[in-house]
Amino acid sequence: MNVGVCYAEAERQLWLRLEVPDGSTVQDAIALSGVLKQYPTIDLDKQKVGIFGKLAKLDTPVKEGDRVEIYRQITVDPAQVKRRRIETD
Repeated sequence: MNVGVCYAEAERQLWLRLEVPDGSTVQDAIALSGVLKQYPTIDLDKQKVGIFGKLAKLDTPVKEGDRVEIYRQITVDPAQVKRRRIETD
C-alpha cells in the first residue's frame, strides 16, 4: 500500500511516498522510509508521531494513502512567538 512519511527541521523538509506491506504500522513505515538514516537526531522514544495531524502510537496500523508525520519538539513557546510578532508590528 502507498503511504507518505513527513519530517521537517527549520531549514530542511522531507516528504516521501513509499510502498509498505499490508499490515504495516507507523513504525514500519518510518523505518522503511529511510528517514531515520537521513535525520539521525530523530528519537522515536521521545518524539511524537501522528497520521494526518492526529497523534498516533508507533504500533498504529497505517492505511492506504496515510501521511505519517514525525513531530519535532517545540523549542520556542508559541505564545512568545506571537508576542514578538505583535511587538514588531
